[in-house]
Amino acid sequence: MSPHAEAVVMGSGSSRSTSLRKVCADHCGGVNWLSLSPDGSYLLTCSEDWTARLWSTSEQQCCMIFQGHENYITSCHLENDAAYTCSADHSVRRWDLTTGGCTAVFKGHSSIVNKVLVTQGCVFSASYDRTARCWSVETGRQLQEFRGHRNCVLALAHFSSQDLLPEQVRDFLVTGSTDCTLKLWLVSDGRCYRTLRGHSGAILCLALDTANKALFSGSTDCTVRRWDLATGEQTQVFREHQGSIICLELVNQHLYSGSADRTVKCWLLDSGKCVRTYKSHKRTVSAIRYHSGILFTGSGDACARAFDTKSGVLRRVFRGHTFIINCIQIHNQLLYTVSHDGTLRVWDAHSVLEQDKETARKKGSLTRLCNNKVDCMWGSQPQRTERSSQAERELREQESIELV
Repeated sequence: MSPHAEAVVMGSGSSRSTSLRKVCADHCGGVNWLSLSPDGSYLLTCSEDWTARLWSTSEQQCCMIFQGHENYITSCHLENDAAYTCSADHSVRRWDLTTGGCTAVFKGHSSIVNKVLVTQGCVFSASYDRTARCWSVETGRQLQEFRGHRNCVLALAHFSSQDLLPEQVRDFLVTGSTDCTLKLWLVSDGRCYRTLRGHSGAILCLALDTANKALFSGSTDCTVRRWDLATGEQTQVFREHQGSIICLELVNQHLYSGSADRTVKCWLLDSGKCVRTYKSHKRTVSAIRYHSGILFTGSGDACARAFDTKSGVLRRVFRGHTFIINCIQIHNQLLYTVSHDGTLRVWDAHSVLEQDKETARKKGSLTRLCNNKVDCMWGSQPQRTERSSQAERELREQESIELV
């Protein structure tokens, strides 16, 4: 364990608590992405060293090395039965989790492939060659080429029209580009169904809310925008960030956005109001992940952080990486972080998550006590007007934001 690795606990009697469980330094170059299998058994990392590695979450050991790419690997996707990687060598590859062998090479792109997505029996990819492509998982044959963007394709998402209109079943691919547009494509024939215009900068990230027929996009124009999937109409613009939007996370009618302005903001989906700002990052917020009331973040300042989502309080800072954190995952109360410093680090997040549960339990007990008006001083206070209550809530909200 590195003597410089630590987790600083905020608001506790002890200033430091060792929560670093393991440092996995098997890669020989920066680690660009981290994917967790649906069953939680394995992690997949991909690196600048041209390899991908499979890790057991139970043993936290590397159990397989995938070698074959002819340039650095940009991103990866892990299923329970196969691993998928995309690379600057213009290809996507599928790997057998048992033998480590490459079982398919998906070729067709003419530039760096930066994203890979596997769903509905298809492999989707995005590239700097201005296209996205679709291949059959089963046969490896290219099914569609989505051509129409005027610049690099950086973001991918997939949804079925059955999520919107049960009587009409069609699969759609969503792409975001540096040409400032988003496009919805029909997977069946590769046709551009709709182009969404409104951003004035590159689209870097996407989040789907099919239950509410909504698509969210984050851009270098410092805004997040909401689109109606059924009509293509832009319905909201979230403008309070002062830097590019790097990542989005959609949870329980809240949208979290991580930005180059060194903050994460929490927005209410129904009103578009920003209700919380999570500060303390020294550089760009490069990754966010919500889990059980805690927002975990990764940053260009080489630290991961844990915030209480409701209060905005910074619970913990995980220090040890020496370069930007590119991706984070949470599983079985463990925090996994990968960085351009070439390491995968495993942190114990149990105390952070349990602390949040204990706080919620105490608040629940206090609420029940006050509602029953048993030895509760609040019960004898005069009733406040709706306006004064609203003013107090707004004041408390502002104070909690400033405290972070």
